[in-house]
Amino acid sequence: MERIALAAAREARNALREQAKLEEQARIEAEVRERDAAIAASATAGADARDQADNKRVARVLEDEAARKAERDRRYANRKARQA
Repeated sequence: MERIALAAAREARNALREQAKLEEQARIEAEVRERDAAIAASATAGADARDQADNKRVARVLEDEAARKAERDRRYANRKARQA
């Protein structure tokens, strides 16, 4: 009878240890998933910021080009007006 009780207690302790191991493994896996998600979000945010900066640069270049062309056209129109 005593042996059966000792064996049952040992099995209970082993089951508790196994459960603790499984819970720890699940916690570690969850942390890894969270870290990977944070890294992916950071990379996405960085790429979005670079794309936005590139778009602003392109828009500024286009605006500068349009302003230069408008100034050139204005000078040409003034020259033609003086000649007429």
